[in-house]
Amino acid sequence: MDSFALRLLVPAVTAFLVGIALTPLVTHFLYRYRAWKKKGGKGKGMGGGDTEEFDRLHKEREVRVPRMGGIVVWGSVLLTTLFFWLIASIDNNDGVARFQYLSREQTWLPLSALMFGAFVGLVDDILTVLPNKGWGLPLRARLALVSLFGAGVGWWFWSKLEVDAISWLGNNVISLGVLFIPFVIIIALALYASGVIDGIDGLAGGVFASVYGAYGIIALHNAQYDLAAFCFAVLGALLAFLWFNIPPARFYMTETGIMALTMTLTVVVLMTDTLGEGKGVLALPIIALPLVLTVASNIIQVASKRLRKGAKIFRIAPIHHHFEAIGWPPYKVTMRYWVFSILSAFVGVLVAIGV
Repeated sequence: MDSFALRLLVPAVTAFLVGIALTPLVTHFLYRYRAWKKKGGKGKGMGGGDTEEFDRLHKEREVRVPRMGGIVVWGSVLLTTLFFWLIASIDNNDGVARFQYLSREQTWLPLSALMFGAFVGLVDDILTVLPNKGWGLPLRARLALVSLFGAGVGWWFWSKLEVDAISWLGNNVISLGVLFIPFVIIIALALYASGVIDGIDGLAGGVFASVYGAYGIIALHNAQYDLAAFCFAVLGALLAFLWFNIPPARFYMTETGIMALTMTLTVVVLMTDTLGEGKGVLALPIIALPLVLTVASNIIQVASKRLRKGAKIFRIAPIHHHFEAIGWPPYKVTMRYWVFSILSAFVGVLVAIGV
């Protein structure tokens, strides 16, 4: 088999196997310590108003299914990355060490983003499941941390890596100058906002698997082989997560998974753009179209409530819950989203490597 194909396949398969081995341990811990919300339902939705319909669909499962399933995803990626790095450090030959993909130029930054997001999300999840508490970090605090993260990443690209432009159609670029920093903050916030797609068993895992697979292919096209291997390791970890979360889910991904994945994706998108002589930013709205529609449906719903005296466009927002409310079984919503995600990723890759 071609060496480049192996460099992608081996980390992905390893992360998948690590995730399969890790899940029983995580499951035992989460169920033993009853790591779920102690009170189900939301009580109050975005833009005000009750969440009676959402609570009818999800309230009971929220107090029986553990949170923090995202540990399987970032834990598998971390262990896989450290395994190959350690092997390469001990014996840097052409054997297993050649699959080592941890490099300062391509993967230190996304791995750091993964662990930062995992830590912040884990703190939120732990606070949420504590007895006599029932809520995590305030939304404003989480948004502030995501904004701070985006500002730090934007500054690093602008100041240290001298990146201040994004690729456009053809061989054109759009120079943003110092505005590159707030642009990155917007990307980080938008991707984090899309994390509300983690609302139906297996939905978020399948969508993010398509997204990371697509960016792995884009990184490979850009000759960013270490970054491509990293993306496929994330893909392998997500597939392990999905193995145990085909409806009904064993656990929810929640904030420790969502914050890790969205913060890491922010970095990956930027690294596959002008820095890698690719079109990572241009392709993002297409590859991540299910995420875009998720955020858009929330914005439309809130705007409608405020401008039309409480009138709603959707039965429930985001839109995947609307489909549930009109009678689609959760598994059908999930599988149709998976199909849509794969198609979006396919088109986005073609745009990224062909325009």
